[in-house]
Amino acid sequence: MNTSKGIIDPPIDELLEKVDSKYQLVIVASKRAREINDYYVERAEGTVTTAGPLVEFSVDEKPLTIAMREINEGLVELDSAK
Repeated sequence: MNTSKGIIDPPIDELLEKVDSKYQLVIVASKRAREINDYYVERAEGTVTTAGPLVEFSVDEKPLTIAMREINEGLVELDSAK
């Protein structure tokens, strides 16, 4: 049974309270999702140098979903969008 809720959890309104603008949310989330994806690739190759997910996750969750949850929990630096 798939329990992943995607972009509805966390709610977009909660996420927008954590950032200065919706554009910052897009930039930070996409950068972090890329890092998480790179982590998966590096882990498969045995050369991990990138930080993996900072929240509990299931194997069927997409990197963007994980990144959004990290942002919502305040685990990602928001000024990385600059």
